[in-house]
Amino acid sequence: MKNYLNFETEIKNLEIEIEKLKDPFNESGLSEVDTQKISKTQNELDEKLKSIYKNLDAWQTTMVARHEDRPKSKFFIDHLFEDFILLSGDRNYGEDKSVLAGFAKFNNESVLVIGQEKGDDLDSRIKRNFGMMRPEGYRKTIRLMELADRYKIPVITFIDTPGAYPGVGAEERGQAEAIAKSIECCMKLKVPTFSIIIGEGGSGGAIALASSSKVIMLQNAIYSVISPEGCATILWRDPKKMLDAAKAMKLSAKDLLELEIVDEIIYEPVGGAHRDKKLILENLRSSLKKNLENFKMMSDEEIFNDRKNKFLRIGRTKGFIDNLDNLSSLKTSGNSFNQIIKFKKFLLPLTIIILIFFICLIYIL
Repeated sequence: MKNYLNFETEIKNLEIEIEKLKDPFNESGLSEVDTQKISKTQNELDEKLKSIYKNLDAWQTTMVARHEDRPKSKFFIDHLFEDFILLSGDRNYGEDKSVLAGFAKFNNESVLVIGQEKGDDLDSRIKRNFGMMRPEGYRKTIRLMELADRYKIPVITFIDTPGAYPGVGAEERGQAEAIAKSIECCMKLKVPTFSIIIGEGGSGGAIALASSSKVIMLQNAIYSVISPEGCATILWRDPKKMLDAAKAMKLSAKDLLELEIVDEIIYEPVGGAHRDKKLILENLRSSLKKNLENFKMMSDEEIFNDRKNKFLRIGRTKGFIDNLDNLSSLKTSGNSFNQIIKFKKFLLPLTIIILIFFICLIYIL
């Protein structure tokens, strides 16, 4: 049974009509299938999908990213990689089933694959904790990423989580520390790392595994510091204002690419990734092949510095930095520094003039 979003009512009606037309055993008994009408209705459906998905707002994009039928990490791991060996446990507390991690083969090369898994039905979602990782999950991924770094194996992560699990037990076991350590581990690796945001990329739960050499997003995925509902609750005390929050947060792939927070968008089939899983697999496979090839000629230090400089460039403009392509030293620009000194020379006289003006104004009044 297909699941439809609240803005897909017309799409649902057209698909139901097509199914009825394809069924020769209709209400009037056995009859011929009207192929011409099926073709016409199918064209109408295709046009309707294009028009709706071409103009999705931020909240509608969020709903598509959370779609029940959207391909999850397990689907991509099963169909993109060979000889996947699932590894469990953080060697400290226990196993976290919300994250799948292990070594596999991609294009005949060894890779470490990590995937945040939400589950496909109610039972699996409860088992996977709806993709919300606990501290032991992050510690497991740290253990495996350090192992991959030791043996020069690239790391591929699939991001799909509303955020890290906020339960009391998780906090008692050091949730914040585990996330911080995971970010630190991702940043210091000397092997290429690739993060693919396939659905929700929520808060620290996502950034803990998305501090990568390349951050790639599916077209209808989202990536944000907090959920739109959470943002609306904090700012307006009203979770119903999630549409305004979603617009303000710029959480869509297009906005984030313009802000240079993500590096690449993988375009989805019209109507979302769940409508043509084979096509999205091929697009993702091509992207991974291309990106893995680009890093083969780079040394360990070059890979490390490229990742570091990539994150240091985010949000910076040509103000106090000489070379934005190499921010490792973070040395200030000589010209900018001189401009600051010159400005300071005028700052004291300007302040005195303003004070005199206000004193005279008070005296007159």
